[in-house]
Amino acid sequence: MLEKLEKPEIEGVISHELAHIGNRDILLGSVVVVLVGVISILSDLLLRNLRWAGYRRNEDENEIGIIILIVGLIMSILAPLAATLLQLAISRRREFLADATGALLTRYPEGLARALEKIKNDPFPLKTANTATSHLFISDPFKQERHSWFYNLWQTHPPIEERIRLLREMDVNNLNI
Repeated sequence: MLEKLEKPEIEGVISHELAHIGNRDILLGSVVVVLVGVISILSDLLLRNLRWAGYRRNEDENEIGIIILIVGLIMSILAPLAATLLQLAISRRREFLADATGALLTRYPEGLARALEKIKNDPFPLKTANTATSHLFISDPFKQERHSWFYNLWQTHPPIEERIRLLREMDVNNLNI
């Protein structure tokens, strides 16, 4: 069961979420989702057009058509994959930014670091979470151990240990803002 958060920890979590609003992460996320959707739609249209494209009578045109078909297939597979990886990378970077901005708001990064530790040490995954909503949580709601760099590519949140480490390394008193 999740340990009860103390006032500085609650302030850290709230400042993190307010930082998402102040940094316009919702706007950026919406734009990225639309771009990923457009890339996926274009990829789908390309695949549909390639399927219905007929071959020409001229052999030179056939060779060019086959090359275009192969390139089109490769691009239609890789483009949505690359767009999704870009979307996830942006999401992870925005989490770091929200942590830093939240720590600057409270001038006490240790509060958010301790809250993240308590959230990390909670052994129970959230039953209502799914992959479509996992980006809405302050940390990975599935409580899975992160194993490799490849696994981390597909996550919406950076490793919580790294977030805690960076928060503890912050010195908000020496910043001229």
